[in-house]
Amino acid sequence: MPARVQRSKPKNWAEYRSLVRSDWTLPFLAFEWGWEWVAWALSNWAFIEVLDRLGSFSVLVAVIFYFVGANARIRQAHYQAWQVINTAQGKGGSGGRIEALEQLNRDHVSLIGVDVSGAFLQHVQLNGARLSRCNLNSADLRESSFQNADLEDSDLRSTNFRNGNLEGAILRRSDLDASDFSEANLSKADLTGTDLSDADFRYTDLRDVRCDWLKRAKLADIYGARNAAPELIKSLTAAGAVSIQSDEEWNALEHKVNGKQSR
Repeated sequence: MPARVQRSKPKNWAEYRSLVRSDWTLPFLAFEWGWEWVAWALSNWAFIEVLDRLGSFSVLVAVIFYFVGANARIRQAHYQAWQVINTAQGKGGSGGRIEALEQLNRDHVSLIGVDVSGAFLQHVQLNGARLSRCNLNSADLRESSFQNADLEDSDLRSTNFRNGNLEGAILRRSDLDASDFSEANLSKADLTGTDLSDADFRYTDLRDVRCDWLKRAKLADIYGARNAAPELIKSLTAAGAVSIQSDEEWNALEHKVNGKQSR
Protein backbone atom coordinates (compact mmCIF):
# COMPACT_ATOMS: atom_id res chain seq x y z
CA MET A 1 0.00 0.00 0.00
CA PRO A 2 1.59 3.38 -1.01
CA ALA A 3 2.75 5.70 1.79
CA ARG A 4 1.14 9.10 2.06
CA VAL A 5 3.42 11.88 0.74
CA GLN A 6 3.21 15.29 2.41
CA ARG A 7 3.90 17.93 -0.24
CA SER A 8 5.70 21.19 0.49
CA LYS A 9 3.75 24.41 0.18
CA PRO A 10 4.35 25.97 -3.26
CA LYS A 11 6.12 29.30 -3.66
CA ASN A 12 4.05 32.42 -4.13
CA TRP A 13 3.57 33.77 -7.64
CA ALA A 14 6.22 36.45 -7.35
CA GLU A 15 8.89 33.91 -6.48
CA TYR A 16 7.62 31.52 -9.13
CA ARG A 17 7.48 34.33 -11.72
CA SER A 18 11.12 35.09 -11.12
CA LEU A 19 12.01 31.72 -12.62
CA VAL A 20 10.74 32.74 -16.05
CA ARG A 21 13.54 33.34 -18.51
CA SER A 22 11.41 33.73 -21.61
CA ASP A 23 8.03 35.41 -21.80
CA TRP A 24 6.63 32.72 -24.09
CA THR A 25 7.00 30.14 -21.30
CA LEU A 26 4.94 32.22 -18.85
CA PRO A 27 1.53 30.59 -19.65
CA PHE A 28 2.98 27.12 -19.15
CA LEU A 29 4.61 28.14 -15.88
CA ALA A 30 1.36 29.64 -14.60
CA PHE A 31 -0.47 26.44 -15.50
CA GLU A 32 2.07 24.34 -13.60
CA TRP A 33 2.03 26.72 -10.59
CA GLY A 34 -1.74 26.44 -10.34
CA TRP A 35 -1.69 22.67 -10.30
CA GLU A 36 1.05 22.63 -7.66
CA TRP A 37 -1.29 24.50 -5.33
CA VAL A 38 -4.10 22.07 -6.10
CA ALA A 39 -1.84 19.08 -5.41
CA TRP A 40 -0.64 20.66 -2.15
CA ALA A 41 -4.17 21.33 -1.00
CA LEU A 42 -5.35 17.81 -1.76
CA SER A 43 -2.34 16.24 -0.06
CA ASN A 44 -3.57 17.70 3.22
CA TRP A 45 -7.03 16.18 2.93
CA ALA A 46 -7.51 13.03 5.02
CA PHE A 47 -10.46 12.17 2.75
CA ILE A 48 -8.11 11.80 -0.22
CA GLU A 49 -5.89 9.48 1.79
CA VAL A 50 -8.91 7.37 2.74
CA LEU A 51 -9.96 7.11 -0.92
CA ASP A 52 -6.45 6.07 -1.87
CA ARG A 53 -6.39 3.33 0.75
CA LEU A 54 -9.88 2.17 -0.18
CA GLY A 55 -8.72 1.83 -3.77
CA SER A 56 -5.87 -0.42 -2.72
CA PHE A 57 -8.18 -2.38 -0.43
CA SER A 58 -10.70 -2.93 -3.26
CA VAL A 59 -7.96 -4.53 -5.35
CA LEU A 60 -7.18 -6.89 -2.47
CA VAL A 61 -10.87 -7.78 -2.08
CA ALA A 62 -11.16 -8.44 -5.82
CA VAL A 63 -8.16 -10.80 -5.70
CA ILE A 64 -9.64 -12.67 -2.73
CA PHE A 65 -13.01 -13.09 -4.44
CA TYR A 66 -11.26 -14.24 -7.63
CA PHE A 67 -9.56 -17.12 -5.84
CA VAL A 68 -12.62 -17.93 -3.74
CA GLY A 69 -14.67 -18.31 -6.92
CA ALA A 70 -12.03 -20.34 -8.78
CA ASN A 71 -13.62 -23.70 -7.98
CA ALA A 72 -17.02 -22.51 -9.16
CA ARG A 73 -15.53 -21.30 -12.46
CA ILE A 74 -13.75 -24.63 -12.97
CA ARG A 75 -16.96 -26.57 -12.29
CA GLN A 76 -18.82 -24.35 -14.76
CA ALA A 77 -16.13 -24.92 -17.42
CA HIS A 78 -16.35 -28.69 -16.88
CA TYR A 79 -20.15 -28.60 -17.09
CA GLN A 80 -19.97 -26.72 -20.40
CA ALA A 81 -17.36 -29.16 -21.75
CA TRP A 82 -19.63 -32.13 -20.92
CA GLN A 83 -22.54 -30.33 -22.55
CA VAL A 84 -20.53 -30.02 -25.77
CA ILE A 85 -19.62 -33.72 -25.70
CA ASN A 86 -23.09 -35.01 -24.84
CA THR A 87 -24.95 -32.71 -27.23
CA ALA A 88 -22.83 -33.92 -30.16
CA GLN A 89 -23.12 -37.60 -29.24
CA GLY A 90 -23.82 -39.80 -32.25
CA LYS A 91 -22.97 -37.03 -34.71
CA GLY A 92 -20.04 -36.76 -37.09
CA GLY A 93 -17.58 -33.89 -37.17
CA SER A 94 -15.85 -32.41 -34.16
CA GLY A 95 -18.47 -30.07 -32.76
CA GLY A 96 -15.98 -28.64 -30.27
CA ARG A 97 -15.35 -32.05 -28.71
CA ILE A 98 -11.59 -31.98 -29.24
CA GLU A 99 -11.19 -28.89 -27.06
CA ALA A 100 -13.75 -30.18 -24.52
CA LEU A 101 -12.05 -33.56 -24.12
CA GLU A 102 -8.59 -32.02 -23.85
CA GLN A 103 -9.74 -29.50 -21.25
CA LEU A 104 -11.35 -32.18 -19.07
CA ASN A 105 -8.26 -34.38 -19.34
CA ARG A 106 -5.92 -31.50 -18.46
CA ASP A 107 -7.99 -30.98 -15.31
CA HIS A 108 -7.69 -34.72 -14.53
CA VAL A 109 -11.42 -35.34 -14.97
CA SER A 110 -12.30 -38.99 -15.61
CA LEU A 111 -13.57 -39.73 -19.15
CA ILE A 112 -14.68 -43.26 -18.29
CA GLY A 113 -17.55 -44.39 -20.51
CA VAL A 114 -17.49 -41.34 -22.79
CA ASP A 115 -19.23 -41.86 -26.15
CA VAL A 116 -17.67 -40.08 -29.14
CA SER A 117 -18.41 -42.77 -31.71
CA GLY A 118 -18.17 -41.60 -35.30
CA ALA A 119 -16.60 -38.28 -34.30
CA PHE A 120 -13.88 -36.48 -36.25
CA LEU A 121 -11.17 -36.02 -33.62
CA GLN A 122 -7.93 -35.87 -35.58
CA HIS A 123 -4.89 -34.69 -33.57
CA VAL A 124 -6.70 -34.87 -30.22
CA GLN A 125 -4.25 -35.03 -27.30
CA LEU A 126 -5.46 -37.30 -24.49
CA ASN A 127 -2.25 -38.53 -22.91
CA GLY A 128 -2.87 -40.32 -19.64
CA ALA A 129 -6.65 -40.08 -20.04
CA ARG A 130 -8.95 -42.40 -18.10
CA LEU A 131 -11.09 -43.76 -20.94
CA SER A 132 -11.98 -47.28 -19.89
CA ARG A 133 -15.30 -48.57 -21.23
CA CYS A 134 -15.46 -45.67 -23.70
CA ASN A 135 -17.02 -45.84 -27.15
CA LEU A 136 -14.73 -44.67 -29.97
CA ASN A 137 -16.40 -46.84 -32.59
CA SER A 138 -15.61 -45.52 -36.11
CA ALA A 139 -14.05 -42.32 -34.74
CA ASP A 140 -11.35 -40.61 -36.82
CA LEU A 141 -8.36 -40.28 -34.49
CA ARG A 142 -5.56 -40.03 -37.00
CA GLU A 143 -2.32 -38.53 -35.65
CA SER A 144 -3.81 -38.32 -32.16
CA SER A 145 -2.02 -39.11 -28.93
CA PHE A 146 -3.21 -41.51 -26.23
CA GLN A 147 0.14 -42.09 -24.59
CA ASN A 148 -0.31 -44.03 -21.32
CA ALA A 149 -4.09 -43.69 -21.62
CA ASP A 150 -6.42 -46.29 -20.09
CA LEU A 151 -8.71 -47.67 -22.84
CA GLU A 152 -9.53 -50.92 -21.11
CA ASP A 153 -12.79 -52.70 -22.08
CA SER A 154 -13.54 -50.12 -24.78
CA ASP A 155 -15.35 -50.26 -28.11
CA LEU A 156 -12.69 -49.34 -30.67
CA ARG A 157 -14.16 -51.10 -33.67
CA SER A 158 -13.29 -49.50 -37.03
CA THR A 159 -11.50 -46.66 -35.22
CA ASN A 160 -8.81 -44.88 -37.20
CA PHE A 161 -5.63 -44.51 -35.13
CA ARG A 162 -3.36 -44.19 -38.16
CA ASN A 163 -0.06 -42.43 -37.34
CA GLY A 164 -1.22 -42.05 -33.76
CA ASN A 165 0.75 -42.38 -30.54
CA LEU A 166 -0.55 -45.06 -28.17
CA GLU A 167 2.74 -45.76 -26.41
CA GLY A 168 2.04 -47.44 -23.10
CA ALA A 169 -1.73 -47.39 -23.65
CA ILE A 170 -3.83 -49.97 -21.81
CA LEU A 171 -6.14 -51.72 -24.28
CA ARG A 172 -6.93 -54.85 -22.28
CA ARG A 173 -10.09 -56.68 -23.41
CA SER A 174 -11.01 -53.93 -25.86
CA ASP A 175 -12.63 -54.64 -29.22
CA LEU A 176 -10.27 -53.49 -31.99
CA ASP A 177 -12.09 -55.25 -34.83
CA ALA A 178 -11.22 -53.57 -38.16
CA SER A 179 -9.36 -50.70 -36.49
CA ASP A 180 -6.54 -48.97 -38.35
CA PHE A 181 -3.24 -48.74 -36.47
CA SER A 182 -1.00 -48.51 -39.53
CA GLU A 183 2.23 -46.59 -38.85
CA ALA A 184 1.07 -45.88 -35.30
CA ASN A 185 3.19 -46.22 -32.17
CA LEU A 186 1.91 -49.06 -29.98
CA SER A 187 5.17 -49.67 -28.16
CA LYS A 188 4.69 -50.87 -24.58
CA ALA A 189 0.92 -51.05 -25.06
CA ASP A 190 -1.10 -53.78 -23.34
CA LEU A 191 -3.18 -55.79 -25.85
CA THR A 192 -4.05 -58.62 -23.50
CA GLY A 193 -7.44 -60.16 -24.23
CA THR A 194 -8.20 -57.90 -27.19
CA ASP A 195 -10.10 -58.73 -30.37
CA LEU A 196 -7.80 -57.75 -33.25
CA SER A 197 -9.83 -59.28 -36.08
CA ASP A 198 -9.31 -57.45 -39.40
CA ALA A 199 -7.19 -54.77 -37.69
CA ASP A 200 -4.48 -53.06 -39.72
CA PHE A 201 -1.04 -53.10 -38.07
CA ARG A 202 1.06 -52.48 -41.17
CA TYR A 203 4.31 -50.70 -40.26
CA THR A 204 3.10 -50.27 -36.68
CA ASP A 205 5.69 -50.02 -33.91
CA LEU A 206 5.04 -53.04 -31.67
CA ARG A 207 8.11 -52.77 -29.47
CA ASP A 208 7.62 -54.37 -26.03
CA VAL A 209 3.90 -54.87 -26.58
CA ARG A 210 2.29 -56.92 -23.83
CA CYS A 211 -0.08 -59.61 -25.01
CA ASP A 212 -0.52 -62.43 -22.53
CA TRP A 213 -3.40 -63.83 -24.56
CA LEU A 214 -5.60 -62.79 -27.47
CA LYS A 215 -9.32 -63.10 -27.92
CA ARG A 216 -9.04 -63.12 -31.71
CA ALA A 217 -6.71 -61.84 -34.44
CA LYS A 218 -8.31 -63.29 -37.55
CA LEU A 219 -6.93 -61.53 -40.66
CA ALA A 220 -5.17 -58.84 -38.62
CA ASP A 221 -2.52 -57.51 -40.98
CA ILE A 222 0.96 -57.28 -39.45
CA TYR A 223 2.91 -56.64 -42.67
CA GLY A 224 6.02 -54.60 -41.95
CA ALA A 225 5.27 -54.35 -38.23
CA ARG A 226 8.31 -52.80 -36.57
CA ASN A 227 10.24 -53.91 -33.50
CA ALA A 228 7.85 -56.75 -32.71
CA ALA A 229 9.22 -59.56 -30.55
CA PRO A 230 9.27 -62.99 -32.26
CA GLU A 231 6.98 -64.34 -29.54
CA LEU A 232 4.39 -61.65 -30.33
CA ILE A 233 4.47 -62.37 -34.06
CA LYS A 234 4.10 -66.06 -33.30
CA SER A 235 1.14 -65.39 -31.02
CA LEU A 236 -0.56 -63.13 -33.56
CA THR A 237 -0.01 -65.57 -36.41
CA ALA A 238 -1.37 -68.45 -34.35
CA ALA A 239 -4.50 -66.35 -33.68
CA GLY A 240 -5.07 -65.82 -37.42
CA ALA A 241 -2.99 -62.73 -38.28
CA VAL A 242 -1.61 -62.37 -41.82
CA SER A 243 1.14 -60.38 -43.50
CA ILE A 244 -0.15 -58.72 -46.68
CA GLN A 245 1.18 -55.45 -48.11
CA SER A 246 -1.60 -54.20 -50.41
CA ASP A 247 -5.24 -53.44 -49.72
CA GLU A 248 -6.22 -55.32 -52.87
CA GLU A 249 -4.60 -58.57 -51.76
CA TRP A 250 -6.02 -58.26 -48.26
CA ASN A 251 -9.52 -57.51 -49.58
CA ALA A 252 -9.33 -60.54 -51.84
CA LEU A 253 -8.45 -62.73 -48.87
CA GLU A 254 -11.16 -61.15 -46.73
CA HIS A 255 -13.73 -61.79 -49.46
CA LYS A 256 -12.54 -65.36 -49.78
CA VAL A 257 -12.68 -66.04 -46.05
CA ASN A 258 -15.68 -64.01 -44.96
CA GLY A 259 -17.38 -63.07 -48.20
CA LYS A 260 -16.86 -59.32 -47.65
CA GLN A 261 -14.35 -56.54 -48.12
CA SER A 262 -13.40 -54.14 -45.33
CA ARG A 263 -10.74 -51.83 -46.73
